[in-house]
Amino acid sequence: MENKKRETMSMVALVVSILPLVTLILTFLNISLSDEVRTICAGGNIIFVLAGLILSIICVKSSESRSTVNIISMVISSFWALLMVGIVAMALLLNFLQ
Repeated sequence: MENKKRETMSMVALVVSILPLVTLILTFLNISLSDEVRTICAGGNIIFVLAGLILSIICVKSSESRSTVNIISMVISSFWALLMVGIVAMALLLNFLQ
């Protein structure tokens, strides 16, 4: 029973980690969105990245539940988090340089 819960949480973490790609795919397809929808997508991406990172950390922390899916989810979530931190740092730097 406990193993089934961990597998479910691993798959949820992976799906939540992949969800920010939806906005990226929309951008690559040149689909224009209104300002409100872009704001909602940005907020959703932040929430999905944080939720995926937290779920991945919870899954990877336990050595008996560590699997390939958990590690992939952790790598994807870490990449998105580092990308967000880099964008914020660059925006702050450019803002202060002006």
